[in-house]
Amino acid sequence: MEQLSISNLSKTYKNGVQALQSINLELSTGMFGLLGPNGAGKSTLMRIIATLQDADEGSIVFNGIDVFKHKQDVRKTLGYLPQQFGVYPRISALDLLTHFAILKGISHKNQRIDLVNALLHKTNLYEVRHQYLGGFSGGMKQRFGIAQALLNNPKLLIVDEPTAGLDPKERNQFYFLLSELSEQAIVILSTHIVDDVKELCTKMAIINQGQVILDGEPRSLIDQLTGQIFQKTIAKHEIESYRAAYSVINEQHYLGQPLIQILSESAPPGFTASQVGLEEVYFTQLTM
Repeated sequence: MEQLSISNLSKTYKNGVQALQSINLELSTGMFGLLGPNGAGKSTLMRIIATLQDADEGSIVFNGIDVFKHKQDVRKTLGYLPQQFGVYPRISALDLLTHFAILKGISHKNQRIDLVNALLHKTNLYEVRHQYLGGFSGGMKQRFGIAQALLNNPKLLIVDEPTAGLDPKERNQFYFLLSELSEQAIVILSTHIVDDVKELCTKMAIINQGQVILDGEPRSLIDQLTGQIFQKTIAKHEIESYRAAYSVINEQHYLGQPLIQILSESAPPGFTASQVGLEEVYFTQLTM
């Protein structure tokens, strides 16, 4: 069982922006979802865990290793797919993955060939291994990104906003791959897309303005909120008055009219109980 412990982690940039404020998280083997809006501090936290950026305060311990003191040891068992993953457009998947394997110190030719082919099979790219990466779809590029992140058989895999821009089929393929990998490693999935966490993660945290505002198991967090969310279809000119009168957590349109969801201990007149899912948990935390 892999273990990652994050304690009192803080980071402030030179311009005064406090990106992280006393982050405390405990992760173990499986898929962990880090959910939050853009600018919440997710990417900063991912880069710090990946040893690409220093924190101002706090500590990270991975399987008993102090991440800040022993960065090279951690990097040997770390895989990282950043939010922006560039590829060389006029080189094949096979050639570029082989190049990355050489850079990671896999010097024995037969071992390298076997590993590269195995990863291309694992990411469902073997049939297109001779194609230029410039012709790959968004989903294929993301799967190639995972292939390069797996070259050292990581026990800690970090993926930052991996499904943004993917179509539903590509997203499902990516879900399946990450789920399979999480059986043997800690996989941290950083995203602002609620469905990513809902589909994949057994544990999660919500981060906003550099702080963890909620963490736990998605199913448990949903159960805690059940019976407290109510909804009502209203006229457009009524939106402001309802915002003033109730704790509105979400607004959407249904058959051309605004549909609002509110947080309340009981149903106000005209409201009906709303089905509670992870989106409601997320919106509730962001509006509290």
